[in-house]
Amino acid sequence: MNILAFESSCDETSAAIVERLDDGELRIKSNIIASQIETHRLYGGVVPEIASRAHAEAISRITYEALSEADLSLSDVDLIAVTANPGLIGALLVGVNFAKGIAAANNIPLVAVDHIKGHAAAALLGDKDSAPKPPYLALTVSGGHTAIYLVEDYTDFKIIGTTRDDAIGEAFDKIGRIIGIPYPAGKGFDELSKKGFILATGDKEAFYSKYKKSAAYKDREMTLPSPAIADDSLDFSFSGLKTAAINLLHRFEQSGRELPRELFAARYTFEAVEAVAKKISLALALHPGLDLVLSGGVAANSHLRYRLNEVCRKAGVSLFMPPISLCGDNAAMIAAQGYYEYMKGNLADSTLNASALDSIV
Repeated sequence: MNILAFESSCDETSAAIVERLDDGELRIKSNIIASQIETHRLYGGVVPEIASRAHAEAISRITYEALSEADLSLSDVDLIAVTANPGLIGALLVGVNFAKGIAAANNIPLVAVDHIKGHAAAALLGDKDSAPKPPYLALTVSGGHTAIYLVEDYTDFKIIGTTRDDAIGEAFDKIGRIIGIPYPAGKGFDELSKKGFILATGDKEAFYSKYKKSAAYKDREMTLPSPAIADDSLDFSFSGLKTAAINLLHRFEQSGRELPRELFAARYTFEAVEAVAKKISLALALHPGLDLVLSGGVAANSHLRYRLNEVCRKAGVSLFMPPISLCGDNAAMIAAQGYYEYMKGNLADSTLNASALDSIV
């Protein structure tokens, strides 16, 4: 089975071909991504109207590219999958309407895919024997989401923990912009934090595990709050961390002192990562024996990957992480989830519409 998929929920237009082999492997044959990062970087974040126009300009071209790279034509496509929610409504509509048109014109079955389920499905691509099998827990961390899901079946997700305000990716982007890290700030924050951890510990290898014992961590002027809600829930709140960080930065500015950017980035990253680790530890304790899937753009953060690997090892479960190339928005993950939606009988038709809202409750 050849699946043609589309992703246009935010600032990257993507078209991909994924083949479902007889042995169950989901193999990527092409995964074309037209990024808008350089455009939105001028504004420090995504401008929805600009994003929608860019999707409309790119989607036809990258579809041809995806088919050409896979050495296929539309007559070889057995299924079309498209992100229908959540996301920027104008951006989603470009992908949904394009997919509906191709499906109708070529009499190809169509399935709608939830963007969050798509992110989790990135871990299902490749060797089926090394992919997670439900039930498992899924953590999605991105610019718009920080949530923990109980995945009882490939299409059956239940939210068990979420952020009550800002997402972790948003928290990195907004503070990153203030300290001079270009949008999107994820990669730059990761690298700057590493320098800070090494500076604080003097260790180029085991820097994260030694950080809490360092003088830099004990510096009261650098104290920041944990985004982990202080209760038995699995919820987060990143607005307090962001506000405290802004106040800290203002204190340095008002006193005319130069901010130690590396040490600040390390402390900010440490609090964000440890909050996630704390709630995931609790989630694993509440659902013993379940493996964890880490997905979303912030899943590329090296410190988060390291820390959650430690948490899962301690809990005696496996951590599944997509390669860095599949952590961001891409159509290959939508194709993977689309296959399972199709097998479940969740077909869409010409009445399919996009929605900016989450569908997982």
